[in-house]
Parts: sequence; structure tokens; C-alpha cells
Amino acid sequence: MARLSKKLKHAWDAFNGRSNELPESEMGVGMSYGYRPDRSRLYISNERSIISSVYTRLSIDVASNPIRHVRVDENDRYLEDVKSGLNYCLKEEANIDQGARAFRQDIAMTLFDQGVAAVVPVETSMNPNLTNSYEIYNMRVGQILAWHPSHIRVSLYNEKLGKREEIVVAKKNVAIVENPLYSVMNEPNSTLQRLIRKLNLLDSSDEQAASGKLDIIVQLPYTVKSEARRQQAMQRREDIEFQLRGSQYGIAYVDATEKITQLNRPAENNLLKQVEYLTGLLYAQLGLTEEVMNGTADEKAMLNYTNRTIKPVLEAICEAMHRAFLTKTARTQGQAIKFFTDSFSLVPVGDIAEIADKFTRNEILTSNEIRQIIGIKPSDDPKADELRNSNMPEQKDSGLPEKEVPVDKPPPETEEPQTASESR
Repeated sequence: MARLSKKLKHAWDAFNGRSNELPESEMGVGMSYGYRPDRSRLYISNERSIISSVYTRLSIDVASNPIRHVRVDENDRYLEDVKSGLNYCLKEEANIDQGARAFRQDIAMTLFDQGVAAVVPVETSMNPNLTNSYEIYNMRVGQILAWHPSHIRVSLYNEKLGKREEIVVAKKNVAIVENPLYSVMNEPNSTLQRLIRKLNLLDSSDEQAASGKLDIIVQLPYTVKSEARRQQAMQRREDIEFQLRGSQYGIAYVDATEKITQLNRPAENNLLKQVEYLTGLLYAQLGLTEEVMNGTADEKAMLNYTNRTIKPVLEAICEAMHRAFLTKTARTQGQAIKFFTDSFSLVPVGDIAEIADKFTRNEILTSNEIRQIIGIKPSDDPKADELRNSNMPEQKDSGLPEKEVPVDKPPPETEEPQTASESR
């Protein structure tokens, strides 16, 4: 009870100082929307092109790697998870609307679309502006609108009012994550932005070609220099338009002396070739391939894609959280923010048996750890949790030194007594 009362007494909300009461016009549960208001929206140019599929693929792969608040040893090796509010947000749920995976994907999508993302602790046990020791109970991903020397203005979703608001927060209290691929994806003249502009031009040309206009020129058998001839030509044009508009199949007739020239033939341009070139260049710079996008890439291609694209993004997210949410005292105590990858997710089923044999035989993983990797519940046998080579015979250890067994020696030879005659 004392801990609960202390938490309620010192609890702090990032939206403090604002009215959190619902408007009187709203009945019962507050405002309503036709779409989810807390969801980050892509730029229109990104949403309408193939770039949205690239963003989605990258963000899903980033979100598939869990992030934890952990404790490490002096060699920066993982020891255990830290039971904290921050770890609960990273492992279970970050807020009322997002679970841990959706929260990670939201960070990645905002990062790729905006170039930078702000992870803001909304509800904490203490005011972060007054102390560095506080627990985090609720987190949100915000879009940075303005930069100040020590603060930033963030567009953040207020779950109590059900709408997005702009708040000013200190940089030291927020995990500011910058896209490590910023120069490739978000710079004004980057490869991705050039590809977006070319795609928009290609879409515009396609819309014009499919607009339904005939774009024809009718050559009349007389000159139209005079005003009377010009009016006669206008009347002839309106006559042809009326015939086409009133005809079920779009058929009209012309005079035998009139000549029609069609202008809406597809113009030859190199937009499509430029789009294909820029798409290939973007995939190469991001470490993507067509096989990665359609799910047919082999293990080597996926490993290259993970190391060149996914891992730098995860490291940027973890480093930003490590710097903002962990104090120097916590770092010296071995606390850290780490991400974990599943090394066996790309291994074919046929190779699992050989890998399991090598790992258990060399005492790297236990049998229960191998069973967990392949999705089988752990065994109750105590031997399944032991690091030992099952191919080696067991040595019975009684804890006492073995006694030496005495070796029977033959009795010494006894000399026969000499008789009187022999002594002489």
C-alpha cells in the first residue's frame, strides 16, 4: 500500500497542465474517429507509390527482433532481464493501443518516413524534469515538428483525450532515433526521393493517357483565316463532338474531303527505364533484392540484408534508448538496452538435426534450449538442462578418492635349516 500511495503521489504525465476532461458534447466514451487516430500516417507521395511496400517490409523485419532492458556482465554479455517498467513497455505493451511488436513497428515506420523518430515516455513515476530516477509506465512514438537547443516540439497522441497534440519536451528525456539510412532515404536528392518523383511523373502521364480524351485534329478542305470560316470550323467541331457523345459506340462521320489526325498515341519517353534504374539502385543501397521482397531469398541473401539494413536500424533504436532512459549509475550497474535476433529462423528443417547435434555435443546449448528453438515444450528430465555431451560415457563421481587395492605379494622364501653334516 505504501508503494502504491507513493506511486500515485509522485506519478507524472507528459500532458500535465492540460485539460484531460472530455467535452460535454461527447457522450460516454469520448471522441470517435473513422480511422485509428494514434496511427502514424505516411506522406502522400510515399503512400501512393511502391515506397510504402518497401517501408512495410523493412519495418516488419525490424519489429521481428525483440528489444529488452537487460543486465550484462563486465564483458557486455547478457545475464538476465531487468524487471522494470521500461522492460514491460518493451516486452509486453507500450501503451493502451500498442503491444510491444506494434510499438517497434511504429518506431521503424516513423523512422523511415520522417527520417527521425522520438520515443517519448508519457507516464512516469516521477517528473523527468526534476529527477533522473523514475519508472516508465507508458511510451509513445512522436513526430518531431521543431528543433530547439535543448527541447523539441513533438506531435504526440494523447490517449486520454483521443487526439494528437503538440508538446515541448526536453531532449534529455526523449529517445531521439535518427535513420542510419537517412542519406539514402530521406535527403531531398537521395535515391529514394528521386524515385518517388519519377513515380509521380509516371503516374501523371498514365492518368493523362487514360483521361478519355481523343486529342484529334480535323483538317478542313478550306482555309479558316476569315471570321466566317473560323465560325464554320467551330460549328464543324461541335458537330463531331455531338455525334461522338450521342453515339453508343463512339462513332462519327466526316466529309470525304476532311482529314483526321490523332495525337493521343503514347509518347516515347524514358520514364519507365529511369524508374527501373532507380529502383535497382535503391535496392542495392538498402541491401534489398527482389527475392527478399517476395520471400524467396536464400540464407546468404537474408543474412546480408539483415546485417546491412536491419541491424543498423535496431542498433540506432537501442543506442537512443540506452542514452535517454538509463542513467550513468544504471549503466555502471550493468543495465543496458539490447535487441535479440533469432539465428535459427532461416535455417532449413533438414539442417536443424545436424546443428542440434553439434551444439549439444560441444556443450553450447542444452537439450531443452534446442527443443525451445524448434518449438517443442521442454522436457522434465533433469539431464535435459545440463550442458554435457550425451555421447560420452558418464563418470560416476562418489566424491571420495579411490582407495588403492593392495597387491598380494608372494611370501618370502625361507631357508631350510642346515643339518650337522652339511654344516661341517
